[in-house]
Amino acid sequence: MKETFNLIATAAAGLEAVVGREIRDLGLDCQVENGRVRFKGDISAIMMTNLWLRAADRIKIVVGSFPAKTFEELFQGVFALDWENYLPLGAKFPISKAKCVKSKLHNEPSVQAISKKAVVKKLQKHYARPEGVPLMENGAEYKIEVSILKDTATVLIDTSGSSLFKRGYRTEKGGAPLKENMAAAILLLSNWYPDKPLIDPTCGSGTFCIEAAMIGMNIAPGLHRSFAFEEWSWVDKEALRQARSDALRQIHQEIELDIAGSDLDARLVEIAEKNAAAAGVAKQVRFKQMRLQDLHTDKINGVIVSNPPYGERLLDADAVTKLYQDMGKTFAPLKTWSKFILTSDEAFETKYGSQADKKRKLYNGTLKVDLYQYFGQRVKRQLD
Repeated sequence: MKETFNLIATAAAGLEAVVGREIRDLGLDCQVENGRVRFKGDISAIMMTNLWLRAADRIKIVVGSFPAKTFEELFQGVFALDWENYLPLGAKFPISKAKCVKSKLHNEPSVQAISKKAVVKKLQKHYARPEGVPLMENGAEYKIEVSILKDTATVLIDTSGSSLFKRGYRTEKGGAPLKENMAAAILLLSNWYPDKPLIDPTCGSGTFCIEAAMIGMNIAPGLHRSFAFEEWSWVDKEALRQARSDALRQIHQEIELDIAGSDLDARLVEIAEKNAAAAGVAKQVRFKQMRLQDLHTDKINGVIVSNPPYGERLLDADAVTKLYQDMGKTFAPLKTWSKFILTSDEAFETKYGSQADKKRKLYNGTLKVDLYQYFGQRVKRQLD
């Protein structure tokens, strides 16, 4: 099997630079592109990035790329790849996804079928199996993806399994929850650090607060979930056990964080508390039922993050307008606090009552949203 892999970390549009910074912080060189970050590494890099990346969607192995304007070119290109270095005899290898964009080949089911046929033929040849006898696929699963962009095919193997946003702590969720990796990315984009107070006044099921506590405590986001690569025969299980043990030792159990979340819906507050407990951060986060309009604090230099109801999450346009107006009035006295508000409402600034210092376009799933950033007036804290 291979010792060094070409890898990509996929990311939501607008978050690639965040993922790139995370990868560099792990000691890996990388190249940021639209929707992905490319890097190289061994199996320990696959383990490390799956365990530690907070903003990425998935980690994938790039098996190879080649021109593919015809189905024959696709077949020969897939066949030429070194599948014997990835797929042991008996492996399951579904072509789980095919995506064709701006290419002569556009029939995705046909791309899947031809790619599968090419991999089968290559493995039959390598493992000296007769062509008429089907390969037994009763072992671990290696999900293969084929992406064809502008007549260039890229073939990948997914190492993550379920998306990395699935940390495993969500016992329940609200009506339109923010994905965990999106919440973490917004925190990493903000000017919040663990020594600052953080408030989410529309906390829903608690995602912002929980992700902040995990950052503050240095809890690896993938610590309590499994990954597809764990089942692969050529992955050193002891090395993975050691990586998890190392991550456990790096948790800052004694740190004291000032993180608070509130919501008008008592049921969501209860869910948030359960989720925080499942994530192991219940002692670091305070949740309570409260109207946004009742928010006030004498603390300084804090950060407010909010993913308020918008668009399909709250169909009453008048209620949305009133909420944003109330946010503007409630937050205005907190002059030293920075505010980071995520919404798809393009008229947000008008309703809120002031123009953002900075606006960043992101995508929450397929929904285009903007992160409105208001930076607080920094003042020195009084020493006791």
